[in-house]
Amino acid sequence: MRSLIVTLGLSLLLVQGATWAAADSKPSKSRAKTTQAAKASQARKAAAKSIPQRPSYGQLAGLRSSTDALALNSSVAYVIDQDTNEVLVSKNDDVVLPIASITKLMTGLLVSEANLDLDEHITITQDDVDTEKGSSSRLKVGTVLTRGELMHLSLMASENRAAHALGRTYPGGLSAFVNLMNAKAVQLGMRDTRYVEPTGLSSKNQSSAKDLATLVAAAYQDSLLRDFSTSVSHVVEVGRQSLRYNTTNRLIKNPNWDIGLQKTGYISEAGRCLAGRKLIMVFLDSAGKVGRIADAERVRRWVEVHHAGRGGVPHT
Repeated sequence: MRSLIVTLGLSLLLVQGATWAAADSKPSKSRAKTTQAAKASQARKAAAKSIPQRPSYGQLAGLRSSTDALALNSSVAYVIDQDTNEVLVSKNDDVVLPIASITKLMTGLLVSEANLDLDEHITITQDDVDTEKGSSSRLKVGTVLTRGELMHLSLMASENRAAHALGRTYPGGLSAFVNLMNAKAVQLGMRDTRYVEPTGLSSKNQSSAKDLATLVAAAYQDSLLRDFSTSVSHVVEVGRQSLRYNTTNRLIKNPNWDIGLQKTGYISEAGRCLAGRKLIMVFLDSAGKVGRIADAERVRRWVEVHHAGRGGVPHT
């Protein structure tokens, strides 16, 4: 049996500059270029550190001061039994926050349910380029991939252009697709949820932990979403070039976790069989990637001890 975890928090980007020790007193041109690149990387790191980190919506709402019985790093937590809907952990679970890349679960769910041709070729256009956050992508304008490949990259590697192209090429166009996203949310009973685009780059895509648990439960029923989101890597052919994409969720390769459904990027989902129960875990507004994983481990240990609900339900 498997469980699902959804986490949302501040992304953690580690930029490591290349280092090189010269064997000769006079470096070659290529080595000089390497040294210059390393210095440039270090300069970028220093510049990045000097830029103050923007507070999250949770911080602005004062959620970081919330406490709970498990001393979680996340401002929002919601853990339920997937089969019985029994609430095991609850902390600010009705607060509405931006959901970032969890949006792609809804995008993938709609495309899959529409039974569109996964072998149909789709071209990445200028319309798919991120003008919201200016994020980069390895899928250049003009790249042609199948709809199935775009879904795979969107769910496994959180490829924003891939997700946008899926919405843009949906029957009726992007506007119709976004309307359908919101209609599906209503159908599922996600009353705190609103979508404005299919990638999650917009902070106007918002939801609550309770609603996200509902979305994860629905997405988990789709075998295509489970398969695509939990693969370790995937290679796509772009012209004469082969591009390998890897999952950004390190729990995928962790033998202590059995991943049922996951979504990575600014947010990530992972799962494991806990004491024979199928769980859905939602963590929002955590302090960082390490904090999110620590919360998942902490809840896992708590559930393993209190697997039958003994000891009470931690609430805040």
